Amino acid sequence: MANLKEIRNRIASVSSTMQITSAMKMVSAAKLKKAQDAITAMRPYSDKLTELLQSLSASLEGDAGSVYAENREVNKVLVVAITSNRGLCGAFNTNIIKQSTLLANQTYAGKQVEFMAIGKKANDILKKKFTVIENHSEIYDDLTFDNVAAIAEELMALFTNGSYDKIEIVYNKFKNAATQIIMTEQFLPIVPVSGAEVSNADYIYEPSKFEIVEQLIPKSLKTQLYKSIRDSFASEHGARMTAMHKATDNATEMRDQLKLTYNKARQAAITNEILEIVGGAEALAN
Repeated sequence: MANLKEIRNRIASVSSTMQITSAMKMVSAAKLKKAQDAITAMRPYSDKLTELLQSLSASLEGDAGSVYAENREVNKVLVVAITSNRGLCGAFNTNIIKQSTLLANQTYAGKQVEFMAIGKKANDILKKKFTVIENHSEIYDDLTFDNVAAIAEELMALFTNGSYDKIEIVYNKFKNAATQIIMTEQFLPIVPVSGAEVSNADYIYEPSKFEIVEQLIPKSLKTQLYKSIRDSFASEHGARMTAMHKATDNATEMRDQLKLTYNKARQAAITNEILEIVGGAEALAN
C-alpha cells in the first residue's frame, strides 16, 4: 500500500484536475448557449432557401445559367473537413477525421481526393496522409457570415473553373449538448430535388429564374457553408461540456476512492503505532 504522503499528493493532484475540468465545463456551457441560439435562429432560413433554390436549379437543369448545378464526370473531389482548433471535446474531432478518411479511401476510391481544413485539428491530422490545399483555422477567431462567405466564394471558383468536379462538406450537426450527428453534405454541384417535388413547388419568380440563379444561388451556398460551420461550432462546445462533465465525475470518484484508501492507510498506521506502544509498555513491565 502506498505511504500516506504519496496518497495525499495524489488526492491533491486529482482535486486540482477536477477544479480545472469543472471550470472548463462551465465555460463551455456559457459559450454553448450563445452558439446554440445562433444556429437555431438561422436553420429555418437556411433550410427554406436551400429547398427553394434546389427546386429552381432542377427546373433550370441544362440551362447555361445553372453553372453551379452542372454534373460532370467525377475525377477530382475536394472534401471540406470542419473540426475545432482545440481538443478536450471527446470524439468530436476524431469522428470527422474518420468520416473524411472514409470518403477518400472508400467512397471516392480511385479518384483524386484533396482536403480543405477548417479547424486546426483537421489540418494537423489529415496533412499526414492526404493533400490539404488550405487551412482556415483562423475563421473561429471572428466567426461572421462575411468571413465564411469569402471561403464559400473560393470553393465556388474552384468548382466553376474545373479544379474540382465535386465538393463535399463533413461536419458535426448540433442536436443537443450530448449528441452530435456526423453530416456529409454535397456542396457543389447543387443537388436538385426530384421531379415530383419540383412539380409540387408553386413559386412565382420575379425577376426571371435565370437572374435568381445568378444572384441567389451563390448566397444560398454561402449560407449553407456558414450554417455548417455554425453547427460545428455549437457541437464543439456541447461535446466539450459533456466531456468535461464526465471528466469531473471521474475525478470526483477517483478522489473519493483515494480518500478511502488514505483513511485505511492512516488507520493501519495508527494501529501499528498503538501496538508498538503497547508492546513497549509490556516489555518495560516485564
